Amino acid sequence: MKTKEIYEKLNTISPFDLQEKWDNSGLLVGDMEREFEHIALGLDLDKESLEQVKENTLFIVHHPLIFSGLKQLDFSVYPANLLEIMVKKNLSLIAMHTNFDKTHLNSYVFEKVLGFKKEFQEDFICKTTGEWSKDKLLKLLKEKLGLDVLKVVSPKHQINSIALTTGAGASLMDEVNADCFLTGDIKYHDAMKAMSQNLMMVDIGHYESEQFFVDVLKSELENLGVLGIITQSQNPFEII
Repeated sequence: MKTKEIYEKLNTISPFDLQEKWDNSGLLVGDMEREFEHIALGLDLDKESLEQVKENTLFIVHHPLIFSGLKQLDFSVYPANLLEIMVKKNLSLIAMHTNFDKTHLNSYVFEKVLGFKKEFQEDFICKTTGEWSKDKLLKLLKEKLGLDVLKVVSPKHQINSIALTTGAGASLMDEVNADCFLTGDIKYHDAMKAMSQNLMMVDIGHYESEQFFVDVLKSELENLGVLGIITQSQNPFEII
């Protein structure tokens, strides 16, 4: 199969035009006319993933390896060190980032992983209403996302509405009309702002909340008769 054939299939699943202006989804390494023999799916690219796949493999990942223009290719530093391996092994790369967040990933994590009933979604934000105690909600998040600990801002004992954005969504807090906002990579000053607004926020981790990308895309590709292997990247953080 040529790269452009799978690209067109991916575009029907989650149109690349939906990506944010700052994003860099699409074909990042390779040639639309180049043929590949294997498909590998991952959240990110890392050295281990590149070394274990066969030559002529097309990677489809969530996070773009290249976000902005590269002024040099120093093969001793990231991301050029990974690009060197890709060129030598004739590996290609397509990223599906913010477009896939909007069409698939946030809804999947909200409904299929956490078990909430989505009542509202706008771009990256999913929302539902109901009744949860703080302890019940935090226990659910730990179990479903594989988290040992949680960082919580302004915890509430009773929660009647929950919103979620996978990855790093703290910048969207002003658009969240809910008692509790679940997202990852919450920075100190975001937490201070949330506390001043009495918004409960729970840091559910970037990797932990987006690791399901491979499962969703694998299923979508199988529905189109395309098989891909999962080569999930490792979480760069360890809890010690």
